[in-house]
Amino acid sequence: MKKVFFGMLVLSAILLAACGGGGSSEGITLDPVPAEYAGATSPLGADAAAAGAEVFAVNCASCHGEKGYGDGPAGAALDPAPKNLHEVAALAGDDYLYWRINAGKEGTAMVAWKGVLSDEQIWQLVAFIRTLK
Repeated sequence: MKKVFFGMLVLSAILLAACGGGGSSEGITLDPVPAEYAGATSPLGADAAAAGAEVFAVNCASCHGEKGYGDGPAGAALDPAPKNLHEVAALAGDDYLYWRINAGKEGTAMVAWKGVLSDEQIWQLVAFIRTLK
């Protein structure tokens, strides 16, 4: 009887863990955008997303994954894990995305891309991430 109970307990734990990710953005909270970035909107047109996809493939996909789900090969070793950009894009404005790419995030592996990428490339990334919603 104890073996059956223990087996059911283990099976339940596995099922709960497997279902935990659910794809919902309910558990995500975004930091407030600093005043210097607040309200910023992309100066680029919709065609910038194609260029952003190329910038993403070269600079971001290793952590965030080819399609932005946070499942890149380098990201597997990171703690905390890279964000699922589909979830972030559903909640964030252009100002948040530009700020986070530009300034990075302390306490994570998300580096500041300011000075590495041009402002135009960062806005191209924002345009690409917008396509992930």
